[in-house]
Parts: sequence; C-alpha cells; structure tokens
Amino acid sequence: MEGSTVIVISPQSWGKMLVSKHHYAIELARLGHRVFFLNPPDYSLEKRFSLQEAPNGEGVLLVSHKPPIPYFLKFKATGVFHYLMGRHVRSLLRFLKADIDMVWSFDLGNTYPFKYFPATAKKIFYPVDEPLNAFAFQSAKGADIIFSITREILEKYKYLAIPAYFINHGVDPRFLLSDDVCETGEVVVGLSGNLLRPDIDRETLLDIIDSNQQIRFRFWGSYEPSSANLSGNTDPGTLNFIKALQRRPNVMLEGAVTTDELVDGYSRVSAFLICYDIEKDQSKGTNYHKIMEFLGTGRVIVSNNVTTFADRPDLLVMNKSRTDNKALPSLFSETIAGLGFYNDAARVEVRRNFAAGNTYRKQVERIEGILKQHF
Repeated sequence: MEGSTVIVISPQSWGKMLVSKHHYAIELARLGHRVFFLNPPDYSLEKRFSLQEAPNGEGVLLVSHKPPIPYFLKFKATGVFHYLMGRHVRSLLRFLKADIDMVWSFDLGNTYPFKYFPATAKKIFYPVDEPLNAFAFQSAKGADIIFSITREILEKYKYLAIPAYFINHGVDPRFLLSDDVCETGEVVVGLSGNLLRPDIDRETLLDIIDSNQQIRFRFWGSYEPSSANLSGNTDPGTLNFIKALQRRPNVMLEGAVTTDELVDGYSRVSAFLICYDIEKDQSKGTNYHKIMEFLGTGRVIVSNNVTTFADRPDLLVMNKSRTDNKALPSLFSETIAGLGFYNDAARVEVRRNFAAGNTYRKQVERIEGILKQHF
C-alpha cells in the first residue's frame, strides 16, 4: 500500500483529544500516504465542503462537510437518508479530486456505507468500540477485512466470513518515556479521558479521591461540553459529577490538552487509575486506548477489570470482579502503599517494553503485512 491515497472515516472529529482514529491517520501520513480524515457531519458550517491540514496532523488533510440532508432522516427514513448521503459522498469525492485506494472506517453508525466509495478501493472496517445496535453491524457490510482491538468485538462480526484480526491499541512514541520514575515525596495519580462519559464509575472514583486526601489527582480530558471534540453527556448527573470533582481540593482538572502537554503531564505522575463501570462501559471492560499510553511511562496502573490484560498482572494491577468495583478502593490504597515495589526498575521496564512493541508505526506495519497476504 505504498504511496496510497487513504480516507479515514471517524465518528470523532479532529481536536485536541486524539484517539486511535486520529493517531492512525497521522501514522499513515508519516509513512508517506496521502491521508484524508473525514470529520463527522457538521451542520454549523457555512460551506458544504472544506479541506485543510489537520492541526498537529503531520500532513493529514482534514475534510469537513455539511450534508444537505437533515440528520434525523437517518433514524426516521433510513432509505432516503442513505440515497441522499450516497449522492453527497460522491460529490465529496469529486471535491477531493483524488482516486481513493483505501477506505479505513472506524464508523459504527453506518453513516457512510462502503458501497458509497469506489469499487476498486480496499475497504477496512476497524471497530474500536462495542457494536451495540443494528447500525454498528450494518456498518461492516462491504468490508474486505476487519481489525479490532478486542477479540470480543471480532467474535461478534464472525458472520461476515471475511478475514479478521486482533490488533491491540497503538501508542504514540512520545509516550515512551525513558526517565526514571519521578519521586518528589508527593504522590500524583493520573487519570485521562472524556469526563463527560456516563460510564465512569463516579461513586467509586469519588470514594477513592476522598479516602486519599494526601494524594493529588490530575485529570486530563474534556469536562466542559463547549471544548469537547469527543461525545459525552451533559445531563444533570454528569454536570453534578464535574462540580463534585471541582470541589475536591486534591483534584486538578487539566481539561483537553495537546499530546505534547499530555506527555509532559504523564512524566510527573507516580501512578495511573482507570475507573469505569463495566455494566455501563461502552467497551464493556475489554480494552482502553489509554492503557498503552500509561504503559509507555512505565508507571503502575490500577484499573477496573479489563479482559485483554487478564493474563498480564505484570502490566496492570487489576480489580478481579467483572460485575462491580467494590474492591477497587482497597486495591488502589494497597498499590499506592507499595509504590516502591510496583515502580521498581524491572517492572517499569516490562511495561515500557510492551508499549514499545505496540507503537502506531508497528501496528500499521502489522496491518500492512496482513493486507499483503490477502490482496
């Protein structure tokens, strides 16, 4: 696929908070491919189509578009929506003036079925979230191959009868820190992600914060709806949770930051915490993008149960239960009390080496190798 023209379809727009869709687009551009990153429909735009270099995208071309179709038709008159969206995509491709060699879709909403794109283009379907409705399964129709970050997701798409492969989350090499763990006397625990998500185990998280007043908790991620490029809730429960965090004197809300700022923040952390309610979790406790970034620092990670790492206690200190996080506060306290043990040089090196084996460059190379086997 050397020198290919690739369109990356993402349900999350380009912004400060970068997740796998954005990172894969960047890595493909670094490798010399011409990469178009298709933002979700934006009805606030003045022009129907626009094209610009993505901020910090290293050559990725950001495609913004305003479909002449009310989005609610997708749910009220699906056939009409798809007919009109197909015409819109064809107009978009004419606007780009490019022959698309590959369509790499992370879209689980079936907003742009593969049939809208040239028959000659290779179609990759890459679900990184759990398929929770009919749209998510319809999105895979027409794919030539599927990759995913959990085996549980791949199992749900077996009906496609097409090649399917597990590829773990990737990591930006900037997260591969080489310095020793910073021990300043103050324990700093890092958490990252969209704080507007409803699947955070808010009660357990606040319990951990309140039970560890001597620890400083630093949160990176959107907590104000106006600044979020990733989706999230703004219901009273969510807003009250944000206010509760803001009232805690040992909590610092850093907001959405650039990758460089995130790396700098992580370098000052003693340990990381992941605290999701598996029952509500969109990933169902199977895998998280942030884990690979945390591992790159070498610092210990305390987490709710995550199936992908169930057999790797050397990588995560994990809550055993798949149904609740009742034991997580005590597990967290025990780990912090033993930081010297968990952050010793040997354990730090194991974590960093695992992350180094899963950079986005290595993941793209793995994917390219698999594609060569099939096409």
